[in-house]
Amino acid sequence: MNPVLGTMIFVLGGLAGAIFTLPFKKEKGWAWESYWMVYAIIALVVAPVTLAFLTVPKLCSLFIAAPSKELVYCYLCGAAWGFGGITWGLMIRYLGVGLGLAIGCGICSAAGTLIPKIIQGTFSTLLEPGAGIVSLAGVVISIIGIVLVGMAGMSKEGELPEEVKKKAVAEYNFNKGIMVAIFSGLASAGLGFGLQGGESLAKLALDHGASSAWQGMPVLVVCLLGGFTVNGILCLVLNIKNKTGGDYLKKDAPGLTNILWASLAGLLWVCQFVAFKTGEPLMGKQAYVGWAVLMGSSIMFSGVLGVLLGEWKGTSAKTRGLLWAGLGILLISAVIAGYSGKLAG
Repeated sequence: MNPVLGTMIFVLGGLAGAIFTLPFKKEKGWAWESYWMVYAIIALVVAPVTLAFLTVPKLCSLFIAAPSKELVYCYLCGAAWGFGGITWGLMIRYLGVGLGLAIGCGICSAAGTLIPKIIQGTFSTLLEPGAGIVSLAGVVISIIGIVLVGMAGMSKEGELPEEVKKKAVAEYNFNKGIMVAIFSGLASAGLGFGLQGGESLAKLALDHGASSAWQGMPVLVVCLLGGFTVNGILCLVLNIKNKTGGDYLKKDAPGLTNILWASLAGLLWVCQFVAFKTGEPLMGKQAYVGWAVLMGSSIMFSGVLGVLLGEWKGTSAKTRGLLWAGLGILLISAVIAGYSGKLAG
């Protein structure tokens, strides 16, 4: 165990999750579904499968020997995350960026951290003195930080001119939005369920000669394959519906450059969950806090990046205060998570 290092790995994963969309800004001449298909192939199939083959001996025989129920469970959890990602944009459309971010990420963080403990019948360990109650406090504090960042977003929207505000949340509908947010948050947390539910796969990886750091790669492969199924089908349907299938061979678009930028985005995205699985063994029994740290760190770095890019320029001191308070609390929650792992050790 090395909970401090494990927490740092989770935080670095959050950094990857915060910046992975930047390469998309370089895409030119392609529809969303076209470069998203390339991104999905790299992030959800090529990168995790390649890494698993490099780090886990006899990977094919491992999957043959793996319990079918666990394979199906991890696959369906990944597919659930795929649906959550698709409806995330709909949630933002109905609630706006600030409110949508606060509710969606809060639900995803809490559900992805706590529900697996309930399913496994080990929730009572969170109430035990010492490591248990400290780790639970870290999760709760991370959610508070996420809510504060969301409140800052709401305040920012409130300070926009009326015509800009209407354009930003033209279809505002709280009732629809809250229903979509609940579904999207819970579905997106499905990836957390799957990544924490592949214990037999991880054990088989160790039995096949993988190091403890890479034992979670087979779990990652199965979960992300479920996610690719949903994303791939969606992109294919949109390519056909919008007649954008020709983008990949389009002469007046930088095809090779677009592929490279989309691939880079895919590699950055998958790094956050590679970090999640490689950091888990270092946390011992407190590994479940990794999901909250990963989510919180991603939002924390996203906020900092937004400041650096000038997205909060012109906002009031109150709004910026909420933002920095939320980011600071998220940082504190990561420290508490590392400390809970140290107590468990």
